[in-house]
Amino acid sequence: MYDIMEEEEFEAVELPDITVELPDITVELPDITCCFFPQAEFNGKSDSLFFNDGVRRIDFVLVYEDEDMKEIDKNRTFQKRKVSAFLGCLILLFYLRHSDKVVDEKLLFVKVHMPWDVLCTYAEVLHIKLPIQPNDLSTTSSPFNFLSCITRHFYPSEDLIAKETEYFTAPFEKDRLEYFYVKDRDLFFTPSMRSRMAYYILSRAPYEVRGNIKKFGVTKLLDGGVYKAAYPLHDCRFNVRSKEEECPNERYLLYNEWAHPKSFYKMQPLDLIRKYYGEKIGIYFAWLGFYTAMLALAAIVGLGCFIYGYTTQETSTWSKEVCDPLIGGNIVMCPQCDKECTYWRLNSTCESSKKLCIFDNYGTLVFAVFMAIWVTVFLEFWKRYQAELEYEWDTVEFLEQEEQPRPEYEAKCNHERINPVTRVKEKVPYTACGRCIRVSLGIGTVLFWIVLILASVVAIIVYRLAVFFSFSTRLQSDLKELEPFKEYVTAQMATSVTASVISFVVIMVLNILYERVAIWITDFELPRTKTDYENSLTLKMFLFQFVNYYSSCFYIAFAKGKVVGYPGQPVYLLGKYRNEECDPGGCLIELTTQLTVIMGGKAIWNNIQEVLLPWMKNLIFRYCTRVGSEKVIPRWEQDYQLQPIGKLGLFYEYLEMVIQFGFVTLFVASFPLAPVLALVNNLFEIRVDAWKIITQFRRMVPEKAQDIGAWQPILQGVAILAVASNAMIIAFTSDMIPRLVYYWSFSVYPYGEHSSHTMQGYINNTLSVFDIQDFSNKISLSYFRYRDFRYPPGHHRQYEYSIYYWHVIAAKMAFIIVVEHIVYLTKFVLSYVIPDVPYTVREQIKREKYLSQVILHETNLKLVTKRLKPLGGDYDQPNQP
Repeated sequence: MYDIMEEEEFEAVELPDITVELPDITVELPDITCCFFPQAEFNGKSDSLFFNDGVRRIDFVLVYEDEDMKEIDKNRTFQKRKVSAFLGCLILLFYLRHSDKVVDEKLLFVKVHMPWDVLCTYAEVLHIKLPIQPNDLSTTSSPFNFLSCITRHFYPSEDLIAKETEYFTAPFEKDRLEYFYVKDRDLFFTPSMRSRMAYYILSRAPYEVRGNIKKFGVTKLLDGGVYKAAYPLHDCRFNVRSKEEECPNERYLLYNEWAHPKSFYKMQPLDLIRKYYGEKIGIYFAWLGFYTAMLALAAIVGLGCFIYGYTTQETSTWSKEVCDPLIGGNIVMCPQCDKECTYWRLNSTCESSKKLCIFDNYGTLVFAVFMAIWVTVFLEFWKRYQAELEYEWDTVEFLEQEEQPRPEYEAKCNHERINPVTRVKEKVPYTACGRCIRVSLGIGTVLFWIVLILASVVAIIVYRLAVFFSFSTRLQSDLKELEPFKEYVTAQMATSVTASVISFVVIMVLNILYERVAIWITDFELPRTKTDYENSLTLKMFLFQFVNYYSSCFYIAFAKGKVVGYPGQPVYLLGKYRNEECDPGGCLIELTTQLTVIMGGKAIWNNIQEVLLPWMKNLIFRYCTRVGSEKVIPRWEQDYQLQPIGKLGLFYEYLEMVIQFGFVTLFVASFPLAPVLALVNNLFEIRVDAWKIITQFRRMVPEKAQDIGAWQPILQGVAILAVASNAMIIAFTSDMIPRLVYYWSFSVYPYGEHSSHTMQGYINNTLSVFDIQDFSNKISLSYFRYRDFRYPPGHHRQYEYSIYYWHVIAAKMAFIIVVEHIVYLTKFVLSYVIPDVPYTVREQIKREKYLSQVILHETNLKLVTKRLKPLGGDYDQPNQP
């Protein structure tokens, strides 16, 4: 059908002026051979980014297996036909060449170059914003500019990474090319723009048409194994500067000034990251860096709170009473299970009481209120910073103008509907009823998995109850030879730690299973754009992860030990297991243990997944495909040896950080060191993520992103929930409110015997009395104590809640209401006072819109004037009657 043309003749073919999207092509696809375009010899330049002529830049690389080198099978012809049809469509738009093979003789590499006319056409289709003139607005001095004297020493050297020139930009139109700031055609479109446009065409190029069924897109071919890889090129090796004059060595600079361990103290070169990897990668690292910087302040305050608690644990009055042999040593406590457990003395919990003082003190209250304010300041200042990046990176109004439908969506547009805005018929993949069915199925599946998680939580609770009885009878005897550890390892602590580890394992397993289910559901829902796809998947995954990671923590904080009854009438779970009580030191120390295990285990597991696995895969691949040291490997084959980036890109990185954000904010009242651990983890996370994408992965296709997407409202929802969560932890999990009630009311007249407010006698006042005759007559004790606020035996309302209990409940509810209202009011005031968009950015946006309107007006005016010239004489004549 096509004749093989010589190179000169092929290059002279005029490119078509494409005005429609590729999926609309309905012509019969050619069945051509892979030799339709010639094979170019490798010129021996390992880091060359150009064809042999040194002029045409390699914008993309396609990799597939040479069918002639493979054994004959029934699929060989179909595979070859798909490859031929796909390349036959591309050859109308691109300049293509095969390359010599160095590492693997079975692989064929197709180098793709986009000519100038195609670049201009698709820059207009994608509404890419390009410079129209340099920014002529002077930046006003900020009140925080004094910090630049300190922070400038932490920025990469400007001699290596020069500051980008600021321009006013406008959506590109090739008919108005003369109004754009074009110095050099070869540099006008950046490599990331060229790669993005190339991928846009590749993802919509058809390879098979059968009647009304149309198959297209390199993504489908990659999934089906027809193509092995499709990727843009790195510009050089990460650890060796390229000797090619035209190579910018941006990858080498990013590695040395950003990802290398020696640069851990340096600020991130966000403009260079955005230039090399695109706005989507840039906005992630900008958010991660901003979050980490804000964590530094929270970590300092949290560390101060921890130090305060650590230094006061020996001086705490109620802790000293627990440890006092004359007070805690004379108090006999109720057994914590029915048959196997024995009576115990209160001073046996001396060490756990001291540990509890570290986390349960008045500094914790201050820190919880501080974190509620901190999270508001963090989100509001992030909005401002994000607005600055949106303008500087030309992503303002991106979603409305630039984002195109997903190829998977376009391929299934078989139904017609009337567009509610334009009132014009358009193709959609499903009817209103079909969409309802898809969404309902997705919601039902998510709810099923959430119920499954809750069932696993109940199973772990049953494990806690069953194992606690076993530990209560055997643990002390098993540890009799390990005397130093005997006083630290209690039955409650052993149960809590083992349950936390099992809970973590269950969380990891359910994550793996649900991930595939969530992707399948989102694919079935068929969102229109990639942003819609990611937002839908984000919501599903976060709801699942929220329940998966936090359910056990919420159980310990708000359910455990709250409904246990009293010794005469304990509450049983499932009619068999006595409901679980808190550790003698309180449930707060158990919540701290749970958070430590999950946060620590999650960080270790994620680092193994993110660093060790890609490194091992690359190491094995290089070992299996090693060649002689004398051979020079071209740039495209070096990149092929790296790992491909996943389809979801940065999704898991965001998810990891948002889950961590929840631990830092939702339960910070029980664990003030959470911001410290998060800060340390994030300092490593930034460099590890940078090292990973630069050294272990192929270059990602640059993508536009206006903001952090659906993660923004999720963070805001977590921040709102964190206020209520921490207030309830302090009220119901901590012993702070009972202490305050005793100090201000029950230590003095009319309830107490002390002449002034004091904490002396608090322990005796908060332990209720139970008559041993009502429980057992086999021992010589007359009574024992238990943690509750009930009337003693012999009282006319014995074993009912005492007046102290109702005072405490009232104080807890008042505390929650007052703290929530104060914090929410402060959050509202801060949100109102701090504008989302800085004043200077608003000025620059207005200036840019004005320039765009001027260009548009002048162009249209010239067009109208040119068309009216031939009719000018007629308009000069007076009107005839």
